[in-house]
Amino acid sequence: MGSMFRSEEMALCQLFIQPEAGYLSVSELGETGTVQFRDLNSNVNYFQRKFVNEVRRCDEMERKLRYIEAEVKKDGVLISEIVGELPRAPNPREVIDLEAHIEKTEHDILELSYNAVNLKSNYLELSELRHVLEKTQVFFTESKNQGSFLFLDQQEEANDSITRALINEEQQYPSTTGRGRLEFVAGVVNRERVPAFERMLWRISRGNVFLRQAELEKPLEDPNTGNGIYKTVFVAFFQGEQLKSRIKKVCAGFHASLYPCPHSNAERLEMLKGVRTRLEDLNLVLNQTHDHRQRVLHNVAKEIPNWSIMVRKMKAIYHTMNLFNMDVTKKCLIGECWVPIADLGVVQNCLTEGSRLCGSSIPSFLNVIHTDEDPPTFNRTNKFTRGFQNLIDSYGVASYREANPALYTIITFPFLFSVMFGDSGHGLILTLFGAWMVIWEKKLSTKKSDNEIWNIFFAGRYIILLMGCFSIYTGIIYNDIFSKSMNIFGSSWGVEFDWKTLHANKHLQPDPAEIAGYKRVPYPMGLDPVWALAENKIIFLNSYKMKLSIIFGVVHMIFGVCVSVINIVHFKKYSSLLLEFLPQLLFLIALFAYMAALMIIKWILYSADQKGTIYEPRCAPSVLITFINMMLNNGPSGNSSSSNSTANLPNSTNQTTPFFDCPTFMYSGQEELQNACIYAALLCIPVLLFGKPLYIVLNNFWLKSRRHQNNSNSSHDIELQSNNIPSNGEAAGASRGNGHHDGHGDESFGDIMIHQAIHTVEYVLSTVSHTASYLRLWALSLAHAQLSEVLWTKVLSIGTKAVGGNFIASIYLFIAFAVWAFFTVAILVTMEGLSAFLHTLRLHWVEFMSKFYDGQGHLFQPFCFKSIIDTEDEED
Repeated sequence: MGSMFRSEEMALCQLFIQPEAGYLSVSELGETGTVQFRDLNSNVNYFQRKFVNEVRRCDEMERKLRYIEAEVKKDGVLISEIVGELPRAPNPREVIDLEAHIEKTEHDILELSYNAVNLKSNYLELSELRHVLEKTQVFFTESKNQGSFLFLDQQEEANDSITRALINEEQQYPSTTGRGRLEFVAGVVNRERVPAFERMLWRISRGNVFLRQAELEKPLEDPNTGNGIYKTVFVAFFQGEQLKSRIKKVCAGFHASLYPCPHSNAERLEMLKGVRTRLEDLNLVLNQTHDHRQRVLHNVAKEIPNWSIMVRKMKAIYHTMNLFNMDVTKKCLIGECWVPIADLGVVQNCLTEGSRLCGSSIPSFLNVIHTDEDPPTFNRTNKFTRGFQNLIDSYGVASYREANPALYTIITFPFLFSVMFGDSGHGLILTLFGAWMVIWEKKLSTKKSDNEIWNIFFAGRYIILLMGCFSIYTGIIYNDIFSKSMNIFGSSWGVEFDWKTLHANKHLQPDPAEIAGYKRVPYPMGLDPVWALAENKIIFLNSYKMKLSIIFGVVHMIFGVCVSVINIVHFKKYSSLLLEFLPQLLFLIALFAYMAALMIIKWILYSADQKGTIYEPRCAPSVLITFINMMLNNGPSGNSSSSNSTANLPNSTNQTTPFFDCPTFMYSGQEELQNACIYAALLCIPVLLFGKPLYIVLNNFWLKSRRHQNNSNSSHDIELQSNNIPSNGEAAGASRGNGHHDGHGDESFGDIMIHQAIHTVEYVLSTVSHTASYLRLWALSLAHAQLSEVLWTKVLSIGTKAVGGNFIASIYLFIAFAVWAFFTVAILVTMEGLSAFLHTLRLHWVEFMSKFYDGQGHLFQPFCFKSIIDTEDEED
């Protein structure tokens, strides 16, 4: 909790490590995550650093692992996840074995892939040849029976007789060779290229090529990609060697595969039989190859996560070692790093362990050095406080050793959220959701999700849980659960009027001072449930929640101003305690805390029990009008309700309330106290405006005069020493301090004055705007309550009224409840919850933290393997 109150103390250390122990020492530091290294080679090109070759080796191993992983995923093999702790970085002796193992695995998979592609290419060629032989068999059978072909010149009738004669001649005399013999080529072409292929054949032959084609029903597998490709078998008939050469060139241009096709039917059948036999043998070989590949990939899939983690750790180690510098003798690595003072022992143990593992006889050590740089800010958190710390860091990282608002936010954030949310039923839904994420956090954290919204919810699971718990509490205070009230302790109101009186007075307003049914005992906790039935419910809740919002806001802002004392005392700026803190606090208390006190005084003094006295309800003045008149110095506020006559009560009492003028003030001495508050607030403004600049000017003048006196004493001492006379200034100089300096010595008085004027105007005006900003607690609470009531009365009540004992009414109730539940979760819990969350965040960032928070620091980012791996996984 100490590091949550203020960031931890940091030290800048020099690490002196032997070169042979550098790798193992940095590995131990990466496992603990306790140091943030600085780059000592910023002026050196990255490619000229000492361990750049090792980084390249790691890059090459990562490339090989990416290829292996891609091959594993391509075959649908599941890669096992790492369960438990991550593997450690390999020792330098194990790096060579790991590299050789990865290289061998890559070579085996490459060879398997190459062989598989060759086998699939052979299988594809044989499959295409089989389809060519089967389809051409049909073509020749049809030509024998019908003698018809597809003519590309669209003149089938004119050339049909010639074609039939040539083909019949070919079938009758298959061995005949001659100049007029009809030849053909057969092959396979992609289906989408067939139209262009057909047109090109027609153009080069001028219509003297006869083409026959047939589409393959099933796609063939591409050997390289594994995708299905649709192809078409074709046979082109022609005459002449010159035309044959042209046709082959066109086929090559369209990437058509040509296959030998015998002229005789018997030869084609014999060849087809041989192709089918070879296909069966090749299919058996392919299956065996696939099984062998699957076994290899399954074995590799078990090792890929460990290999990947080890290689990434190795790469991170060598990257870090490139930040180190070598001493002149080239026998020692020197590094600089920021270390939390509480972890100096851990860092030394890591260095000792690294030297022990490598067997070095010379120990490594660290040395704390002095620096004027601003150290990084480090707040040690756990899984509960991490979410609240992230809320603060999103606005700005705290300056070094500055008071950390996250500690107070753990309570104030869910409380202010619950004031706006304020429903026990909706708070219960939030609580159950947060409790589910907290209870099952180990199981849910192991599941890596790409859903950014879910990751945000899970990171803030403890915030959601606390917001739900606080909302249940405020819902009990508001007596609001799904827009309905709970009557646990029994209402303090009772109706003693007869039936006729109740029905005759539609707008009956019982007076608690005279009605016999009022117990005059406040409800034990929260609001009386009878307010849910009152027609002036909104008027009452409006005033009640608005005053609560102002009171909570003033208390929150006063607390923020008081937290600034922590920074003033820690940084020893004691002048700010009198010149900034006290005027700011007095200004806030004299005006706005006094207004909040008036609200509480009004609640205490004025009640229905004081009927007939000056503290009866009609004499209660308006706090807002009183405050405005106080600020404008308009004298007494008067009483806006003093002219109202006593309300007529529908009861049988004959008592009359005496009418008298109500006093203008709530208590004696109020006018004098208000004037004193105004004058005190006005006096605070010049103190804020001129106090600190005058102090800085006087302090600088005193320091200059003191330096001048020291210089004159020094010259006098030199003169005395030349005469061997001892000086009194030597002894005095030892006890004389340099004085406190606020860091404004280089600024002129005009610059300091302008800066202070801006700060003063900003604070004075912001007290007004920030106080008004807390009214969002009132506005969102009323809006949430009204939305919940509208959803209940306009949706769920329809289903409840439809219930009459039959089946149809049950369906209506089921549908109405489903709609009500959906909109309750979607609108009132999710959207309204997000709105209240953002408004609460603004109240903390602007209204609360602006009173004391600087937020000009930079985060402590330690060298930690877990953080590096998690970041890379998110990027992937």
